[in-house]
Amino acid sequence: SPPPRRPSPPPADRVSLKFAILTSLTERAGSGIELARRFDRSIGYFWPATHQQIYRGLDRLAPARLIRELPQEGPPRRGQPRRFEVTPGGSELLVGWIGEGDEPDPMRSTLAVRVRAAAATGRTRELRHALEHHRRRRQDDLDRYRQIEQRDFRSVDPSDPRGTLQHRVLRLGIEGERAWLAWCDDTLAALEGLPGD
Repeated sequence: SPPPRRPSPPPADRVSLKFAILTSLTERAGSGIELARRFDRSIGYFWPATHQQIYRGLDRLAPARLIRELPQEGPPRRGQPRRFEVTPGGSELLVGWIGEGDEPDPMRSTLAVRVRAAAATGRTRELRHALEHHRRRRQDDLDRYRQIEQRDFRSVDPSDPRGTLQHRVLRLGIEGERAWLAWCDDTLAALEGLPGD
């Protein structure tokens, strides 16, 4: 008889979303909507997730006893959101995960494919439009990250692990956007020396 099939591992994005949710709830307990808003304002900049994905993630973590529902505050009322916190088992899993080695995320860029398509077709004018659009969006993101840095990290105590490490994540976003902007500028400059389509 054939050997039993091994179950497929969960998709990497689902695994990472689990740990992003555990991280956010470790920072502060909250409801699904509070968690979704936190993703919109912070974690979502480097690990985006829809509100539906976050709620599904909570529904998976609760039966696994990695999070638990907190008692309702005040008298029960209809539509009151459920609030969650991380369990000791969830904290243990998260701490163990922090030190695990993993492979760098492969880059997926539609812009890089557009550049290759322009190379294959010789359509440099269309590529210029795509690059200029992409550059504007990257500049918007960089401006947003710098505003967050000015608002939240203007005076970080270097002995504070939470503030220091959160700032390092933001700096990764800032440096990443700066690298993209430099690449867009260099590629636009390279287009100047190419024949038009």
